[in-house]
Amino acid sequence: MLMTMLEHLESEQEIKRLISTHENIVICCGWNAPMCNSIYQIMEHLELKYPHVRFRDLDFDSPEARYIKNSPECALFKGIPFIAYFRNGRIVNITTCIQTTEQIIEILDREFGSSNN
Repeated sequence: MLMTMLEHLESEQEIKRLISTHENIVICCGWNAPMCNSIYQIMEHLELKYPHVRFRDLDFDSPEARYIKNSPECALFKGIPFIAYFRNGRIVNITTCIQTTEQIIEILDREFGSSNN
């Protein structure tokens, strides 16, 4: 299990239920590693600023991670972590590798509206 303060996704059914029942979702798929931990910390901080977005993590090595790793949007990605942004059940943006807070905020604001909404 990942060592984050985010809610963990532990089954494909849980992922599908989350995506089908919430409008705005961000799932970070990664490892317990420095390159991923920085993203988890950013997401933990932003979770408080974006109450209209659900932030979750997913262990990259778990079988359930295939749901995101095998999506057409991720097919050519080689780095970790993957950050998948879902709106109304569809991936609207996906990034890989280390991101800055500003880069993540830019995507959140563009895809889900600013934290001031």
